[in-house]
Amino acid sequence: MFAWGSNAYEPYAPTAWHRDHRFAVGGILLATTISWVISLLGPSAVALDMGPRNGSLLPPWYGPKLPSMPNEWAVCIASWLLLLIAGGSLLIAFRALGEGWRPRPRRMAAMGGVVTFVTALLPPLTSADVLMYAAYGRLQRIGRDPYVDTPAEVFRSLYDPVVWRTEKPWEDTPSVYGPIASWSQLAANFLGGENMHDIVFWMQAFHVVAFLGVCAITLWIARGDRDRLNRAILMTVLNPLMIWGVVTSAHNEGLSVIFAIGGMMLMRRSGFGAGIGIGLAGCAKLSIGLWGIAMLWAYRREPKKALLLCLGTLIPMGLAYGLWKPAALTSVLRNASYVSAGSWAQPFHGWLDTILHNYELALAITTVVSYTLLVVVAIMLSRLLPWKPVPGLPEGVDPKKDPMTVAFRTALVLSVAWLVSSMYTLSWYDLIAFVPLGVLAASQLDGIMVIRNLFLALAYVPGRVTDISDELDSAASFVRTTISPLVQWAVLAAIIIWFVLHTWPSLAQRLRSRLRRPVPQGADQR
Repeated sequence: MFAWGSNAYEPYAPTAWHRDHRFAVGGILLATTISWVISLLGPSAVALDMGPRNGSLLPPWYGPKLPSMPNEWAVCIASWLLLLIAGGSLLIAFRALGEGWRPRPRRMAAMGGVVTFVTALLPPLTSADVLMYAAYGRLQRIGRDPYVDTPAEVFRSLYDPVVWRTEKPWEDTPSVYGPIASWSQLAANFLGGENMHDIVFWMQAFHVVAFLGVCAITLWIARGDRDRLNRAILMTVLNPLMIWGVVTSAHNEGLSVIFAIGGMMLMRRSGFGAGIGIGLAGCAKLSIGLWGIAMLWAYRREPKKALLLCLGTLIPMGLAYGLWKPAALTSVLRNASYVSAGSWAQPFHGWLDTILHNYELALAITTVVSYTLLVVVAIMLSRLLPWKPVPGLPEGVDPKKDPMTVAFRTALVLSVAWLVSSMYTLSWYDLIAFVPLGVLAASQLDGIMVIRNLFLALAYVPGRVTDISDELDSAASFVRTTISPLVQWAVLAAIIIWFVLHTWPSLAQRLRSRLRRPVPQGADQR
């Protein structure tokens, strides 16, 4: 069996620049380098201001204070540019893999680990969510309940050295994160004291360790197949879009996925252990429950294992949400009522609201459409994705009877269906799709998800509610409210077209024949 540390190497001669691995790897490194430069410049329209370091030697590190903030247009254009380079490089890398590129997995994984680690030592970009994480931990430390109280209630009534550094728009919103995420926020506050800079470092440390753990387990699962291992590396630890969304922006997505992927790893061995894993994952972020449904579906023909899975899930979930914080469950479900900018639903809901003059009714209709799309897309993807086993399955065993393969494939189906149909969707949420993509076989979904994620990431530059010029605000709003929603609609259309052509291959054949039809001699070829 192939070991993931193998140094076996086969020369690869690309046939075109868009299949050239050198462009792919160089572009990934260039994109991350640009992000480092933006971070090292210090506070700007995209880089967070975490307040004075007060002599702390801890990261995040950045250069000496400049006479004035970096030009807002320069840092935003650089951010847009690096994301376009990142997305394009990833697409080239997948094309190269499809053409026969076989890189050294150890070198690729090490490169991704270094890039991820260095990124976590620099100030977060584009999102102020990590400041809210710090504030929720601060509320716990001063005896408040983050599921009931809000940071704004504190800083409007008294000075607090941590809470007052939060940024809009979530200052009046209670926490929507699970108990494990809340414990990490409290721990960061104990370790960082009353210095927001140090609290952010500890939050970043927790998040990057979780993210690297997710990557390591994913690579361990894929280690038996060299081609699959290289896919897993590019989908996780060397994925510049995921590094941007999860590490550069210091989001907590890895805290739930680390437990979920740990549970998935046990699917062939222990239903109870798998249940404990997904239960702990749900205690960090409830949306990972989609993977739990996938795991239960994988055990549908094994009642005993299904029962053990449910029991294992119930133990941490019951303790966390039932005994420790019942209010957390209600608060966590609040996200279901939001509509995010950049999603397919944002212009649709706005159009309905304009016609009906009733926000709540428009929201209700949008919600129904969203759940309908979820079901339809899930059914389509369940028929489209190839049935190839997750590495490690003995030869001759039907992958449809392998619980790990069924669980990963179903998790991908449900995750993608939810991501592309949800009214509230953000680029870092896609980690729950890129992980199963990495251990499953290649398909058209690779490119679809890269493009979806790229434009959602572009939509949130600068991504903060901060003072910027009207001109930059207009440009950023155009990307967020026009370009990204159009791309999200195109993503839905691409899945539908893929399904139609797959279901009716004769139609696909006729279309290919028409596209390849030679131009008659003497015809106007201008």
